[in-house]
Amino acid sequence: MPTTDPLVDAYIAQSGDFAKPILTKLRAVAHKACPDVIEKIKWGAPAFEYKGPLCGMVAFKKHCAFGFWKSELLFRDKDSTFVKAGEKLSWGVKGRDPEAARITAISDLPSDAVLLKIIKEAKRLNDEGVALPKRKPESVPLPKDFEAAMKKVKRAAANFEAFAPSHKREYIGWITEAKREETRRARIATAVEWISEGK
Repeated sequence: MPTTDPLVDAYIAQSGDFAKPILTKLRAVAHKACPDVIEKIKWGAPAFEYKGPLCGMVAFKKHCAFGFWKSELLFRDKDSTFVKAGEKLSWGVKGRDPEAARITAISDLPSDAVLLKIIKEAKRLNDEGVALPKRKPESVPLPKDFEAAMKKVKRAAANFEAFAPSHKREYIGWITEAKREETRRARIATAVEWISEGK
């Protein structure tokens, strides 16, 4: 009998009607392929762990996605069965079409046999302690208007310079995602204030 998490039950229950059978099937296959898998809600969506992160699923308004923590190791060989049969499962692999991750019906999924094979391969990677290759984070260019605003507040500029690259990217992303110019200006002002306080 698989060990399930009531929070995952609740997540599936409140998902769209189209998503419920997809999520239920993916959950069942994950448990079948790896009976010792542990369910959790991570980043607001169901995740499956076995000796570390294994795979996860998420429901959006019109589609679902299912992916693997070590997807780049599973889907690295372009001629592999995993890529051909698992295209819709390979979201997160750099350079792959994001449309490939859209699962709108059970018929979009590979066969159970292929799903089981992929999950068992992900399990094997965790059993053997295979780690993802270390990657140097990509630097994100500092927007000129944000840089100019920080130069006016020396403490903000100094604090920002001392931040970890991930924190810098979060601020830059928040600012550059603004759709309207007035929103962008407001975010820059808020960011400079927070950064000067060391937040």
